[in-house]
Amino acid sequence: MPISDEVFVRYAQPLVLEALADTRVVFVAGARQVGKSTLARTIVRSGHPARELSLDNRATREAALGDPDGFVADLEGPVFIDEIQRAPDLLLAIKDAVDRDRAPGRFLLTGSANVHTARKVKDALTGRMETISLWPLSQSEISGTSTNIVDALFAGEPPRITGATVGRQAFVARVAAGGFPEARIRDGRRRARWFASYIDTTLDRDLREITDARKLTEMPRLLRLLAAQAANVLSYRALAAKLKLTDDTVSEYIGLLQTIFLVRILPAWRPGIAARETHAPKAYLVDSGLLAYLLGANERRIATDDQVTGKALENFVVTEVLKHAEWAAIDTTAYHYRQREEEIDLVLESRSGEIAAIEVKAAASASRSDVRALQKLRDRMGERFKAGIVLCASEQTLPFGDRIWAVPLSGLWVEHQQ
Repeated sequence: MPISDEVFVRYAQPLVLEALADTRVVFVAGARQVGKSTLARTIVRSGHPARELSLDNRATREAALGDPDGFVADLEGPVFIDEIQRAPDLLLAIKDAVDRDRAPGRFLLTGSANVHTARKVKDALTGRMETISLWPLSQSEISGTSTNIVDALFAGEPPRITGATVGRQAFVARVAAGGFPEARIRDGRRRARWFASYIDTTLDRDLREITDARKLTEMPRLLRLLAAQAANVLSYRALAAKLKLTDDTVSEYIGLLQTIFLVRILPAWRPGIAARETHAPKAYLVDSGLLAYLLGANERRIATDDQVTGKALENFVVTEVLKHAEWAAIDTTAYHYRQREEEIDLVLESRSGEIAAIEVKAAASASRSDVRALQKLRDRMGERFKAGIVLCASEQTLPFGDRIWAVPLSGLWVEHQQ
């Protein structure tokens, strides 16, 4: 696939604009190469004029590191600062500046490490900053559709799809490509080399800027092990044994991978809120293309190797739904569900306590056994249960009883029919 200058409308853009209208500092956070700088420049050029400063620029970074207070004091008007984690002490100076001048939209920041977890600045901007997550491109952004499956499910209206591609060809190309803009315009060896360079640079530079932890040389292997465990319940003890590290060290390192937005942890859901903290989470890679690279899998293997297919597809669906959740009208928290013989890949809970649930299958149709856990959860939750779906490689949306449907995977990216 040739390199292109394709530009995508990012559905996080309205969220950033809303935040700039009433919040002093807005932080657009996400992994490297997801398009944070491009989004910020689009916002600056389309109605929020701000001076742009990049901390990837050596002279700018050295000035910021040398005298953070003086650097910020010399800034006039709104400012866009790119890669803020490269000079974290600036956040302390920004705190002082926005405490003196409380006007909204003073600072638009981007960063590929979560500044809330940085040692020096953990509490610097509490109450003064709103953080908006930017993921790799969603399939709906790539397709240019307004689809939001989260809002659809909580409205009790699942995607009504007909004529979808049946079988694994419905998803393998999208899963393998993922959503990193630079990776998806490459294929084969060129894509693999891009991911190899991406991981090397991200783990070497970003981690060393935010931590002094030792044995960071184990990080690439930990990332590969997490890819192999993706969609499974996370066992820190098993990972620690394979890496010859302590459980606590593995937990810390996974936390660092979350800090640089490569890994997303999904906690367990239970009807009782307190019980959720005592059950094991699942770990997902932030992008299905990255996962495929770490598994050594191409499109053909995703299509034919069942061990890879299920893992890659679940990672793909879960991260796609989490992207939709970022810009959905309804505010939700995501979980996985596992109790005795019942498992559901994704449970979304709204602030009002309403529930929507998603099961993922690579098959070309859903069976009665595929919806059994959804039915039991529906019966247990009563009116709080809004919708349950099995996303699979089927041709059309089909009902499976009260508030439960089988839905083609393309329901994640095509316009929903009424």
